[in-house]
This record gives sequence, structure tokens and C-alpha cells, in this order.
Amino acid sequence: MFESLSEKLQAVFQKLAGKGKLSEKDVDAAMREVRLALLEADVNYKVVKDFVGRVRERAVGAEVMESLTPAQMVVKIVHEELVHTLGGDVKPAERRIAIAPKPPTVVMLVGLQGSGKTTTAAKLAARLRKAGQRPLMVAADTRRPAAIQQLVTLGEQIDVPVHVEDPKMPPPDICAHAVRRAREQAYNIVLLDTAGRLHIDDQLMRELEQVKRKAPPTEVLLVADAMTGQDAVRAADEFHRRVGLTGLVLTKVDGDARGGAALSIISVTGVPIKYLGVSEKLDGLEEYHPDRLASRILGMGDVLSLIERAETTLDQKKQEEMAQKMLSATFTFEDFLDQLQEVRKMGPLGQLLEMIPGLGGQKLPVDVSDKDLGRIEAIIRSMTPAERRNPRIIKGSRKRRIARGSGTTVQEVNQLLSQFRQVQKMMKQMGKMGMGKGGRGMMPFLG
Repeated sequence: MFESLSEKLQAVFQKLAGKGKLSEKDVDAAMREVRLALLEADVNYKVVKDFVGRVRERAVGAEVMESLTPAQMVVKIVHEELVHTLGGDVKPAERRIAIAPKPPTVVMLVGLQGSGKTTTAAKLAARLRKAGQRPLMVAADTRRPAAIQQLVTLGEQIDVPVHVEDPKMPPPDICAHAVRRAREQAYNIVLLDTAGRLHIDDQLMRELEQVKRKAPPTEVLLVADAMTGQDAVRAADEFHRRVGLTGLVLTKVDGDARGGAALSIISVTGVPIKYLGVSEKLDGLEEYHPDRLASRILGMGDVLSLIERAETTLDQKKQEEMAQKMLSATFTFEDFLDQLQEVRKMGPLGQLLEMIPGLGGQKLPVDVSDKDLGRIEAIIRSMTPAERRNPRIIKGSRKRRIARGSGTTVQEVNQLLSQFRQVQKMMKQMGKMGMGKGGRGMMPFLG
């Protein structure tokens, strides 16, 4: 999401790094470029002004001017102020769902139409169920056609019950009945999936206020689409005024949004972001960490989030077996196909690369976009089992058949075979050097 902003900020820092000492003029020039980059990323003007002012005040002080590495000190200051802007002052406990002293905990999801509330309700329910909770989802969106059926279908996929009533029933009553059912049947968390509404629609906003009175929520979470930019900020401000938000869930952060909403929404509302929707899959909801997001924006990576995602997504036993095969150079294209599918479970490849320090926004020696992963998979699937196990037998006529079967060219097949041989050789050398943990996963093949 922050690719364009990251590139521009890194360009600013590279210019500073080329200077031995920094003058106030150098800092002012850098701050102008930072200000422009943030405004182009659709960050709220007041937020930009406040952020740049804080950074400049610290950057022209003795802390930087007398430093042996002034450019690095500026980057450090920008990172710290970015964390502050992203909500770094909020305690980690306040970024999690608050549990009511007496069950059930009621979580009301609100937001504009199309922001992803129904899918977010299911993602949150799946996450809570995995943590040992007993959630109940409530189909309180009686306005959108098929909204109720969508939630029921999602509930079946994650094995979480859904409270459904006649669509003619007023949503505040549906929510009140659901809370009563939760008490009777020992569900400890109730997720209210309310209808999407414009924040300027007074009648619909009054309906939310009625829901809040009849089914008092512990949490009121605004589900905001990161693609809407400043509109998300204005909507958040009005929802907060009318129903008192306790947290935000930013969805579609895996898209090509400019990222301004995430940088603005906390400063404008004073409400913390609690979760990020990082993919369309039902496990694509991550806890929000402002320090990690700041590091990703500045191209410093986010190794902790990458490790957490790998631990929850990948088969650890399979990864250990693969490490041994790679280090002994006995892994085959069949093994690689398994690894390809494992890594794709973790989300878009570009998103994963952003988490690796130094790779965010960088060109890798091997082209590894999601489109290219699909092409690689097509080539491998066009091979016979014997060819996958022993690529050395793939000669001219076999290459032409594989290219036809995968919709690629012989040159692309040759490139894949060449890269595969190079990695086998590299892994064998690492094995001889005793680098026992260096071969985990498929990342060496990708870059």
C-alpha cells in the first residue's frame, strides 16, 4: 500500500546520506520533499504540517547537527515521529478487543457501504475462535441484498454460528435478541454486522444509536476502506461523534491505496487502529503494530510480522524436511511446487517482500511478482513426474512440450531450469559450510 510513499522517502534519505554534515538549509529542503511525498500519499494536511514541524524541530537541533552520522539521525527521528503519528503512544492492550467484565462482550462493526464489514466480521470471528473464544455473529444488515446469506456462508466456512432473523425485523431488536441468546447459550463474544451507511444519512445514523442503546457494545469498531483516502478520515470523524468509536479496522491494505488514511485517521479521531485487513482470505486479519508499519513505510522491513505470518500459515514439519532436502541438494521441482503453494498462502508476494529489510521497493535479480509465480507454477505442472524429479532429462523436445503446455516460451522454461540449477548448487555449498538453518523455505530460489 505504501510503495510510492516508501520510494519517495527513501530517495530523500539517500540525498541526505550523500552529505557529510547537514546544514539547516539541507534539512529544510528534505522536509519540503517529505511534505510533498506525504501530501501526494493523501495524508491529511493538518497531520502533515504537524508531523513535518516536529521532525524539523528535532532535526535542526544539536542531536543531529553534532552527530557523526547526521543523515542516519534524521531517519531515526522520522521513524520515531512516524510511529507517534501512527498511534505509537497507544498501549498494546488498548489495540486489542476489550473483554467485558460480564459476558458477553459485544462488538459493533460500523462503516460505509462496501468497506468490508461482513468479511471483517467473519475474519474477526475466526481469529477469536482460534484464540479459544466462543463468538456469535449477528446478521444485522437487513438492507443489502444477500448480506445475511453472505454472513451465513462465511460462518459455515469458519464454523461460527450466525444469529439470523426476519429481515423485516428492526436491526436494533435483532441485536438485542442476539445478545440475549448469547447469554443463554454461553457465547462470550457477539459480533454485530450492521448495514453500511453514509455518515451524512441522519436516519441511518440514528438507527446505529438505537442499536447501541438496545445492545450496549463493549467495542464500536469502524471498518474503513484504505482505498478511500480522506473520505475514510471524514467518515471516521462523524461516526466517532455519533456513536463513540473505540477502535478502527483498516481494510484492503494489500491494495494500491496511497496510504494516507492510515497516517491520518488516528490523528484526526484520536481512536486507535486495532486490526489491518491484509488479504481477502478469512485469515487475512492482522493485529496493528505502529512501529512495524512505520518501518515498512521507511523501507526497513517488518521481520516480526513475516515470522508471525509464517508460523501461523506454514507447515513447520514440512519446512524442516524441505530445509534438509535443500541443504543436501536433493530437492526437486515437486518439492518446489509444494513450497510455492505454501508461500502463496501467506499473501501477495509483494507484501511479503516489503517485510524483508532492504527488499521493500527493490528490484530482485529474479522477477518474482505474483504473475510470475503463476507462470512458474504452470511450467512445473506441465512437466511429467519424472521430469520434476530429475530436471536433467529435460532436453529440446521436452522443453517445447512444456512451453506449449504452460503457455510460455522455451526461453522461459530454460530460465527456470537455469535458476533451479543455480539454487541447487548454492544450497549444496551452504550445506558443506554447515549453514544448517540457511535453507528454510523457498526464498533462496526467489532471489
